[in-house]
Amino acid sequence: MVQIIKHTVSAPPSGAGGLKIVIINYGAGNIQSIKFAIQRLGYEAVLSDNVEEITAADKVIFPGVGEASSAMKKLKSTGLDQLIPTLKQPVLGICLGMQLMCNYCEEGDTKGLGIFDVDVVKFNNTMKVPQIGWNQIYNLKSALFEGIAENEYMYLVHSYYVPMNSEAIATTEYGLKYASALQKDNFYGTQFHPEKSGDVGEKILGNFLKLDIKY
Repeated sequence: MVQIIKHTVSAPPSGAGGLKIVIINYGAGNIQSIKFAIQRLGYEAVLSDNVEEITAADKVIFPGVGEASSAMKKLKSTGLDQLIPTLKQPVLGICLGMQLMCNYCEEGDTKGLGIFDVDVVKFNNTMKVPQIGWNQIYNLKSALFEGIAENEYMYLVHSYYVPMNSEAIATTEYGLKYASALQKDNFYGTQFHPEKSGDVGEKILGNFLKLDIKY
């Protein structure tokens, strides 16, 4: 069940530079555009694959662009596959990052991190893949979307999708309804790229950076 009761958006800390934001660096992310989006919000982020540095971060972003099995091999080579599910601070998986946080991905017959209890499957043959471009998100159910209107357009690039499930916090339609965002405890995921989705995407990133999660 999605748990959002204790997840609220707070004001930024005094001096936004005091927030330690780490982008997980494992060679499979659209890292620079994420860094620039965070800078436009008045924050700075560091890239790291260091266990201690990631663990000590206030917020962690888990990006991903590429193929699932190759990306998972890179995570395993540094032990990040063991670290990520144990993190206690807010974690945001983006695109492939979100998919790798699921149980399993059909792409490359890949076992995921098992954070979200759902499998990732390929769009059927009647759909043009990958889905590239702008599509709407709706049924928004999380503090991640505070101040975001229903049916806003976000930018997506993907051939595999997460079916609707109890951890879905946003829905998109592309031939069928699927989960375009997920949440479980301190873990969040977006199939869309907030860093490439203009002002609305940046607001979602800003909401994530201001989340106050208590466990």
